[in-house]
Amino acid sequence: MSKRVINPSRNAVVALAAAGLGASMVFGGGAAFAADSKTTPVAANPAAAVAAQAETQAAQAKVAQQAKAAKAAAAKKAAAANAAKKAAAAKKAAAKKAASWVKPVGGYTLTASFNQGGSMWSHKHSGQDFAVPVGTTVKAAHSGVVVKAGPNGGGDGPAYGNAIVVKHANGQYSQYAHLSKIKVHVGQTVKTGQTIAKSGNTGNSSGPHLHFEIRTTPNYGSALNPAKFLRAEGVVI
Repeated sequence: MSKRVINPSRNAVVALAAAGLGASMVFGGGAAFAADSKTTPVAANPAAAVAAQAETQAAQAKVAQQAKAAKAAAAKKAAAANAAKKAAAAKKAAAKKAASWVKPVGGYTLTASFNQGGSMWSHKHSGQDFAVPVGTTVKAAHSGVVVKAGPNGGGDGPAYGNAIVVKHANGQYSQYAHLSKIKVHVGQTVKTGQTIAKSGNTGNSSGPHLHFEIRTTPNYGSALNPAKFLRAEGVVI
């Protein structure tokens, strides 16, 4: 039997080839597997997707609700501002209107009213009485020109005592009667609130007071309700 000769060079080549194949199988296969794992998409979790969608919808609903609340608050604020603006304008208009007419006396007590009946008058009462002490300042209720001033009711009769009638720009007249002193004269222009007389107890009077009328003419018999007229002009008595 002959002895087989081992070729060291051949064995080395085979070993290296085997080693190379092994490396290819080990490393090449691993690399291929890794590459495939990068390119292949991972299947999505349905439950997680539903939860994410619900969270997004909830966030959108919250934003919409906040926007709606902000819009409502802005509308409420605008309405309040508009109401305040209107109230301020009304107050200003009332103040301006009131400044154009004033009460003829201060510190008074209202007594006989317009159209009131009684034995004191031959007809019903033609004005509004303001009970005040003799000597109380009497003011022009509105600017105008004095058309009557003097005793005997300034021409309207002795029942009025000393009296004044002022013509106003609106074509109406104011009368002040039972005066103790007259401080203006016929033809004189007076301003709103100007002192024109002192109150008294002259003429047909049951006690110290100012008899006040609003008329459509300078003469007796054309009187309007003076309290109602003053209130319409913004003056509360």
